[in-house]
Formats: sequence, C-alpha cells, structure tokens
Amino acid sequence: MTTTTSAPVPPIVTPPSSSVPPGPTSRQRVRRRRPVSWISNLVLILISLMILVPVLWVVMASVKTKGEFYGNPWALPEGLHWQNFVDAFVDANMGPYLLNSLLVTVVGLCFVLIIAVPAAYALARFEFRGKSILETLLLAGLFINVNYIVIPIFLMLLGWDKALRTFMPSGFFINNLFVLGLVYAATSLPFTIYLLLAYFRTIPVSYEEAATLDGASRFRTMRTVMLPMAMPAISTAILFNFLSYWNDYIISLSLIPGENKTLQVGLLNLFQAQRAAADYGRLYAGMVIVIIPVVILYIIIQKRLLQNVGAGGLKE
Repeated sequence: MTTTTSAPVPPIVTPPSSSVPPGPTSRQRVRRRRPVSWISNLVLILISLMILVPVLWVVMASVKTKGEFYGNPWALPEGLHWQNFVDAFVDANMGPYLLNSLLVTVVGLCFVLIIAVPAAYALARFEFRGKSILETLLLAGLFINVNYIVIPIFLMLLGWDKALRTFMPSGFFINNLFVLGLVYAATSLPFTIYLLLAYFRTIPVSYEEAATLDGASRFRTMRTVMLPMAMPAISTAILFNFLSYWNDYIISLSLIPGENKTLQVGLLNLFQAQRAAADYGRLYAGMVIVIIPVVILYIIIQKRLLQNVGAGGLKE
C-alpha cells in the first residue's frame, strides 16, 4: 500500500503597501484641465468676435443707402441696396482695378512658384559648393522689409527705362503690371524658398529611393512624388504670398503711377472721393470687393493646409 504526499502549497505573498499615494485618475485629470480649456475657448471666441464683427459691419454697410448712415450705425439695413456695388464697379472704376490686381497676383504667384519649388528641392536634397552661403543669404533676406527698398527698386527700373529710351520711348519697366508681378515674386522668394526648404527636409528620402528604383528621373521624382506630398507647404506659400500681393499698396503706388492701378490704390482713391461726397455705401462696397477674393482663396485651399503629409506613403 503506497501513500501519496501532496506538494506543499506556496504561501500567498501580499505585496507591501507602497508609501507613494496613487496618482489622479483620468476623470480627475480631465476635471483639472477643464478650467484651462474653458479659458482657451473663451480667448478664441473673443478673438473671433473681434475679427468677425467689423467684417459683418462692413458687409451690412455696403448694402445701405446714403440716408441710413445718419441714423444708428449698428442698425440692420432696411433693404439690400445693390446699387452700391454697381456704382463701385462702374463709376469708381473698381472693376478694372480688380482685374489688374488679379493679373498681378497670378503673375507673381506663377513666377515665385516656378523658381522657388525647384530651388528649395535642390537645396534640400543636393550637396554643392557654396550651399551654406546661399542658405545664409536666403535667411538674411527674410529680415529685409520690402517697403524699405521700394525707392531703390523704382530708381533701378527707371534707369533701365532710360537705357531703353531709344528703342521704347514710352518705357517698359515702369507702369507695367507684369513687371510689378515680377517684383512681387522677387521680393517674396526668400520666404517662399525657406518655407519649402524646411518642408522638403521633413519628407523621408525613402520616397525618392523607391521612385529611383522604379526608373524615375530626378525631375519626374520631384514632379510626381515630392510635389503632391509638399502641397500643404505650397498651399501655405500661395496663401501668404497672395495676401502679400493682394494687400500691397506702397510698391504698386510707386511702380504703377499711370491709370493701370491695382485694387488697393483704387480703393484709397475711392475713399478720398466718397469721403468728400459723403456716399459711404459705395466705399464699403469697394471694401467688400477687396475681401471677397481672399475669402474664396481660403475656402479653396483650406483642406490642403490640413492635409496629412504621410498619406499614401510607403508601407513597412
């Protein structure tokens, strides 16, 4: 007869109690962050109202009649007086000024993107002699205020016109919308190249290596691979440069002394004329005409600004 002995059961060891108090739970952390979140939201709401209220007031004032301005300025318009926009386009010549501004802005954007995108890509991916010096010069160009060099630019273009007086008595560089767009592009090149350069450097080289293995050239890789991935940065550059060109007054006033004025210069002339005539509805209609293209552009490219960089990338 055999007897079986059971294995000893190990004692249950309880961990010693820790002297460190337990941390806050997730619900407690959320409660602690709520006051900060409320303050941030309140500040954002106040800033939004500070921007939105004047814009809405200008829009309401643009459809008011002349007699409505002498009552309560915050009262809603009694009707939609669209004649203000017609007068601003026809009588105040805002229509041709709008076309001139669109032409100058499109020409400037085309010039700056054609030069800045390949230059930024080359600086981000290629090593060559003098690269560090070139990057330093681009960085120094960011600190030059364009308004301070308007007079040297004007004197330079005026000298070129004097040199061409034999062939072109009326001149070519002064009072030329295409030259104005070229000046806009040249003055915004440091900012645009530096912005795109920083963005290209964040894109992994693996994308280009995969394109090279597929037989793509450098130019094709930049055009079909890098450009679609860099669209958020390109859209940002388009938005900032568009605002800079569209809202410019000093350069346009200096280089376009003739009748081919841009919208900002024409708006100032309209302001001076309507202030004497006390016809404020036409003036505010001109302001709305200036605002509309900027709003349309932002609506078009806002999705590009938030586009994910890694969308459609390489799989592990």
